Amino acid sequence: MSQTLYLVRHGALDETASGRFVGQTDLALSALGEQQALRLALWFADKPLAAILCSDLTRARQTAQTIATRHALTPRLCPELREIALGSWENRARAEVAASEPERYAARGQDLLGFRPPGGESFADCLARALPLWRELRHDAVGAILLVAHAGVNRLLLSQALDLPLPLLMAIPQDYGCLNILRCSADHSVALEINFVPQ
Repeated sequence: MSQTLYLVRHGALDETASGRFVGQTDLALSALGEQQALRLALWFADKPLAAILCSDLTRARQTAQTIATRHALTPRLCPELREIALGSWENRARAEVAASEPERYAARGQDLLGFRPPGGESFADCLARALPLWRELRHDAVGAILLVAHAGVNRLLLSQALDLPLPLLMAIPQDYGCLNILRCSADHSVALEINFVPQ
């Protein structure tokens, strides 16, 4: 038996987040992000959903709640779906980190999966955190399930679902407010949409 999993990235953040390591910095949606969440809600309005799960960070909660109001559902908050934790790099400009910590910045580019910023997670750590929930949903959930998470987490889960090499995960596009649609069975997944942005 197969099921549908919808994997959404939260809406856009304020322009001040551009060029920064946001990670688990708890930012709210911008006005544009709120509009993107509403477009997602309109797209989902006639789609049956059994449950909505989301990261417990504000931007994901806001996106999930906007969709949930049209379905009389309460989003389940899941810390497992938080974006990768970036430790001392949180909310710092990428250019500033590259200038002040060139060796660490270069090391991250050479080992994206294994590198941890000081006090933070690697992508491998993030995957280990999110994967048990993902497997639970694929094996045990009944009905269509919506997950609202973040670009890094989404890429990791899509890589796993579609058997893509993890080192290529940054090549998977995940725009703000995008939607990925997967048809999943216990041991197989097919992508029906990747990075679809409702208009």
